[in-house]
Amino acid sequence: QVQLVESGGGLVQGGGSLRLSCAASGSIRSFNSMGWYRQAPGKQRGLVAIITSGGTPNYVDSVKGRFTISRDNAKNTVYLQMNSLKPEDTAVYYCHSVIDYVSYWGQGTQVTVSS
Repeated sequence: QVQLVESGGGLVQGGGSLRLSCAASGSIRSFNSMGWYRQAPGKQRGLVAIITSGGTPNYVDSVKGRFTISRDNAKNTVYLQMNSLKPEDTAVYYCHSVIDYVSYWGQGTQVTVSS
């Protein structure tokens, strides 16, 4: 059974930084894509950033230049470095990964940015 475990959320002032981590454990043969999504209160969950198995990142326009997604294949871990955080970045952040062609979600980690 594959599990995704997130860490690194918290409360930060506007302009601050946080780094999220998502570690996959279990029986894993191959990773496909890995990514981060977020869901703010009253809104739908949406893509923040995704990184392909080859390491190519893509970002939603609102975080370009502020967030960086990376992966460590040896550790089965994906990271999201978030800089210059804004109050509108406040949301529950979810890790997502396609592993052995099956979709998995983490439990979510709260990120709160104060103004």
